[in-house]
Amino acid sequence: MSTCSSPYCNAGWGELLSSLSPYGYANFGIAFGLGFSVVGAAWGIWLTGSSLVGAAVKAPRIRSKNLISVIFCEATAIYGVIMAIILANKIKKPSDGITSELPEDWDFPSFYYAGYGMFSAGLSVGLTNIASGVSVGIAGSSCAIADAQDSSLFVKILIVEIFASALGIFGIIVGIIESNAANFPIASMSQE
Repeated sequence: MSTCSSPYCNAGWGELLSSLSPYGYANFGIAFGLGFSVVGAAWGIWLTGSSLVGAAVKAPRIRSKNLISVIFCEATAIYGVIMAIILANKIKKPSDGITSELPEDWDFPSFYYAGYGMFSAGLSVGLTNIASGVSVGIAGSSCAIADAQDSSLFVKILIVEIFASALGIFGIIVGIIESNAANFPIASMSQE
């Protein structure tokens, strides 16, 4: 196997990750936050919905009451959408005087800090929403099965489901805190 002698070859993953634009990191953070949140919601709805449909065969009265579990699962996707909107509004392009290359006196530390901060914010929101969606789905599944057996258990298990849903809220709070200082510079330091 021959090695690449072109200047456009990557020496490895380290060079690839260090050469990625901060705008790329920011957009990947938005994508991971939104995408993982939707996956968490879908996973939770799948867990809750399958148990709800199965338990409704024995006790049809639980169908409408236990839809609250599906709504809690869907809330995790909404948290991802909210965070994606917040992060997308933080991405600013450089001012009009800058064309294809950034000037020498550009604030590169702030530039990379903003990209990494938005990436970590999106990733943490997405991963907590996967956990939240799965935990709400499992609690909702248990709620549907228990409610089909004994209707007095619905409210008791619903409290557990609310606490599971709070994981997604904690994730979005952490994401907002992480992205708070992530501001892309729009002008070189001599123009500021």
